[in-house]
Amino acid sequence: MSILKDKNILLGITAGIAAYKSASLVRLFIKAGANVKVVMTPASKDFVTPLTLSTLSKNEVFSSFVDETDDNQVWNNHVELGLWADLFVIAPATANTLAKMANGVCDNILLATYLSAKCPVYFAPAMDLDMYKHQSTKTSFSKLISFGNKMIPAGTGELASGLVGEGRMAEPETIINFIEKDILDQLPLRGKKVLITAGPTYESLDPVRFIGNHSSGKMGFEIAKASANLGAQVILVTGPTHQSITHDNVDLKPVISAEDMYNEVHNYFLDSDIAILSAAVADYRPKNVADQKIKKKDSTFTIELEKTKDILKSCGEIKDKQFLVGFALETNNELENAKGKLQSKNLDLIVLNSLQDKGAGFGVSTNKVTFITSGNDIVEHELKSKAEVASDLMQQILKQIDA
Repeated sequence: MSILKDKNILLGITAGIAAYKSASLVRLFIKAGANVKVVMTPASKDFVTPLTLSTLSKNEVFSSFVDETDDNQVWNNHVELGLWADLFVIAPATANTLAKMANGVCDNILLATYLSAKCPVYFAPAMDLDMYKHQSTKTSFSKLISFGNKMIPAGTGELASGLVGEGRMAEPETIINFIEKDILDQLPLRGKKVLITAGPTYESLDPVRFIGNHSSGKMGFEIAKASANLGAQVILVTGPTHQSITHDNVDLKPVISAEDMYNEVHNYFLDSDIAILSAAVADYRPKNVADQKIKKKDSTFTIELEKTKDILKSCGEIKDKQFLVGFALETNNELENAKGKLQSKNLDLIVLNSLQDKGAGFGVSTNKVTFITSGNDIVEHELKSKAEVASDLMQQILKQIDA
């Protein structure tokens, strides 16, 4: 999955012959899972039509401040466009537009949107060789880069004039790769390994029945997604669940029992930088597992249970460089019990949630948590979606790691 998935990308198109490549660029952004809107300079419509771009992007294309064909003349809000975008990519970027951007000239909707944008801005120059090498163009490049904009270098090849040299707009695939790499290189967990557990465990009674719990695994899967989106390589060890995840940075390891999860966790723990053990692991399992289905005979039935291995404690006992996070689902004396677990299992952070809080716990899409750090800091959060809780958790971990 591309890092561009679900990103809002605003594509700016200026009046250069390379504008014909913009259609392919839109298609590649869409293929990567991005949402795309297009803003054009009026002159760029001589090179590629708004109809083509709106069809490919499935969004209205903007090329003027008002729709002149509409008697009501509704204003196209460049400020909203700029705020909508997670990324603004100007490709092709002509010498004329680059000079205007560098000097704050604002005479069309693309330039007005650029001056309103709060997001990262990438520009892909496209012009003839002599224009590309001219000192005024170099000055535009330098000024724009000094403003924090990202330049996607032009390629070398045959130009529209017939000359051969620099100035050819980077190919759409090159532009996508440049942006993806730039984003990935800035992610705070780039190069880090994160181990996560999720879901319940099932402890067999016989070939048919098991002891389990109501965990859906959703919290752990959201944490895995949040970690991967921050650049981490994630090992997700999950018990039986209907949850799914598709991300290039997530390696899914399905298990069934607490013993399975213990073994799989210890396969990866020592090589991890961060371990977040959110699974609802069974504390006990049947001491004897029947080979055949247990028949219903008596009015009562007794099962002898034995303790399972404590995965979280075992990791706390051998941790070295790892940042270790545990979860505590409590029903009474919540804070006291969570603090005790934090200390006894040698954790860096524990996530407390209570079944007393409406909207928290198993089988729901929300959670209400409190973070307790090894320094005894207590950070309470309101009821949020589990995706938001996962994001809060990762920010808390980054804060403690960077402290």
